[in-house]
Amino acid sequence: MPLAIESIGAEAQPLCILDDFAPDPEALRDFAAAARVGEARNHYPGVRAELPGDYLATQLPPIAAAVAKSFGRRGPVEVIDASFSIVCTPAEALSVPQRLPHVDAFTPDRIALVHYLSPGHDGTAFFRHRSTGFETVDEARRDLYFRQLDTEMRYTGPPAPGYVAGDTPLFECIRVAEARFNRALLYRSSNLHSGAIAPGAALSGDPREGRLTVTAFLSVGA
Repeated sequence: MPLAIESIGAEAQPLCILDDFAPDPEALRDFAAAARVGEARNHYPGVRAELPGDYLATQLPPIAAAVAKSFGRRGPVEVIDASFSIVCTPAEALSVPQRLPHVDAFTPDRIALVHYLSPGHDGTAFFRHRSTGFETVDEARRDLYFRQLDTEMRYTGPPAPGYVAGDTPLFECIRVAEARFNRALLYRSSNLHSGAIAPGAALSGDPREGRLTVTAFLSVGA
């Protein structure tokens, strides 16, 4: 599969782009269409469903090879969580954390995967927190970042209901990774990021109509 290693922002964190990622993406779409969906956890603005049992067995070897090449981590790959995911929460129903860029983990071993399985939908955006300049939030930055963000939110109020779309008063959008059918992204879970959900985007929970992805969170040994 074609592999490109690019960088994100001034911190130049790796962004690994894998096109033609799965051997049979249409079969994955069929499986998702027949799967039972349920409410997502951890502030994800939509629904999730279980993956077919052979997905990770098939995809982990190329993931491990790509992580070694992109991030220099060659240890065992542990899957923390992986599922089909569909963004479908209406903009007006988003919680405050869902209206902000976020990080998924703070340690260098944690890598995120997004595998796009719907043609014509939105990609993934990466951000810089304006007042701290942070593009990533690790354990060393964690307390300062959240303390500063809490102070800003108390003085300015929470963002208006809606998905993060480009620059905001508190965050600068530094990169948008384009979604393409059967493309996968790998990036550090400590990158500030969000789905690049455009205003007025279709937010169907139907796997055939909505923004169907596989999202996975990995721990990779050094």
